[in-house]
Amino acid sequence: MILCFDIGGSAIKSAVAHSNADIRPLTRTPTPLDDFEAFAVALAAHRAAAPVEARSALALSITGVADPESGIITCANIPCIDGRPLAADLEARLGCSVTIANDADCFALSEAVAGSGRGHRIVFGAILGTGVGGGLVIDGRIVAGAGGYAGEWGHGPIAATLVGDPPVEIPRFACGCGLAGCLDTVGGARGMERLHRHLHGAERSSADIVEAWLQGSTAAARTIECYVELVSAPLALVVNIVGASIVPVGGGLGRVPRLVGRIDAAVRRQILRKTNAPLVVPSQSTVESGLIGAAILGLSEERRVSSSD
Repeated sequence: MILCFDIGGSAIKSAVAHSNADIRPLTRTPTPLDDFEAFAVALAAHRAAAPVEARSALALSITGVADPESGIITCANIPCIDGRPLAADLEARLGCSVTIANDADCFALSEAVAGSGRGHRIVFGAILGTGVGGGLVIDGRIVAGAGGYAGEWGHGPIAATLVGDPPVEIPRFACGCGLAGCLDTVGGARGMERLHRHLHGAERSSADIVEAWLQGSTAAARTIECYVELVSAPLALVVNIVGASIVPVGGGLGRVPRLVGRIDAAVRRQILRKTNAPLVVPSQSTVESGLIGAAILGLSEERRVSSSD
């Protein structure tokens, strides 16, 4: 039994994990952003509310990247933990073991073990939410990679600059990572809105664009056509490189089955392995995929430690 957390820029959510299939929500509180002491106190309060048996080990899914070697966290959304060896700092403060993973990695792990990736050896979890993210799981284990950045397919100057039929030029939009032309600039919800504005000169939310497309709007269909082309080619390259046999899609855009189906068809046309089976699929995880992934990760670590004793 362990205590697991899903920590974002708005809220800290906790649950007690008895097993991979038995995860019981505990409580939710606002995330302290600028005061590490307040952040640690908030986690301590969640821990105090948990059964005694669950207090010896904490597993955190967090919006940010942990360097596997140094343990240093890069997290712009929560300034008070950015640049800290967070696991070590929390272990010293709380007096228990702490395991930390990126939220996209936890999503991929939850899908690989308990979602649409069950039975697949290599699972790439793709996030199409506000932006673009992802995580890689092989043989039930997260592959974090150097610096902890494995799976971050949204960054790198790879977005196409000519898409659609007839072709239209797409600018190399500046990205928050400091580069230009990243998939993240056109591939998430904000990217879809930017793309629609570029194509049609109109401001619409991604939800409105998708709904208009589903209702037969010609303008929205043009945006979706270009969007699918922009996203599918980099995703096909990811599949070729890592050899994933399933790609669960999470995030708000991942909850639109018709859109995911269009991306799936486009990706399967562009990969080397030819298959008629669905490859890019909607995730089966609930909105609590961070808690599920953190629980799976923490329970696995608990078993590893127990077996080595």
